[in-house]
Amino acid sequence: MRCIVAVFLLNVENIVTNTRFFVLLRADFRVMYSIRIGNRLLECKTPLVMGIVNVTPDSFSVHCSSCKEAEVMSVVSGMLQAGADIIDVGGYSTRPGAAFVSGEEEWNRVSVALRAIRSTWSDTVVSLDTFRSAIAQRAIEEYGPLIINDVSGGQWDENMFDVVSRARAPYILTHTRWVTPQQTLSPAGDDVVSEVLHFLEERLDRLHRMGVADVIVDPGFGLGKTVEESFTLLRELDVFHTLHCPLLAGLSRKSMLFKPLDITPMQALNATTAANTLALAHGADILRVHDVGEACQVVRIYQLAFPDEMTCKSISV
Repeated sequence: MRCIVAVFLLNVENIVTNTRFFVLLRADFRVMYSIRIGNRLLECKTPLVMGIVNVTPDSFSVHCSSCKEAEVMSVVSGMLQAGADIIDVGGYSTRPGAAFVSGEEEWNRVSVALRAIRSTWSDTVVSLDTFRSAIAQRAIEEYGPLIINDVSGGQWDENMFDVVSRARAPYILTHTRWVTPQQTLSPAGDDVVSEVLHFLEERLDRLHRMGVADVIVDPGFGLGKTVEESFTLLRELDVFHTLHCPLLAGLSRKSMLFKPLDITPMQALNATTAANTLALAHGADILRVHDVGEACQVVRIYQLAFPDEMTCKSISV
């Protein structure tokens, strides 16, 4: 019966209604998605780990706070040695209260990191965390194929989908209620799962019609959502596999973890590990984290606990 329900979940489309009764059921296999990056194929045979490299002076993390190439290389080297599958480079912090960063400054920051990575680890899969289409386009032109990780889901720059389409770049489609970089909020829906699913479904359809075949979906934990809403999304993460895309969970040191525990982000590693474990149990294909080694341990322990789930059904997207 569980297998029948799992197949049903993987093939039913356009589910926008509340599907909480599915949450406690685990599929007997993981779907193996494939993402094309230039002439390469990134296969999600097992859950992947994406290491966050924030080239920003105001990040809560100590990573690359000076925005210097030597520091970037040290951080990236450590992440790759710890087992990172993807390196995610960002030069504009979107945490609440973060300072505005001009396009020129953002480019200066991320280009340092991209240049360092490409010159030393040319085969590393890199994603660029930006909502600006001009930065995405220039980065692809100068540094080759990249995954574009857009926290705004295309809302903050109307040209982003066009750039991604022309470049045939993989795209991380994220839900946020912030309708501007200054975090102006859009109204919340009555059911956060239905709201997020509808948003992702509508934007995914637009991307597919523009020829963007390789899309990763991210429900956007904490992005304009309450702690309770974020945990609802975590409990019901399985639902988003109805979109037939790899599913990214970005939970690392988020406010949904440290606020209810009354701790700081720097103290939230254990909470992050717990949340990442739950995300894997509910179908996450990619964990976006600050602490790569610990996340890789989570993936390995999960594999040992549920080896049957690692029997993959292959699907190319």
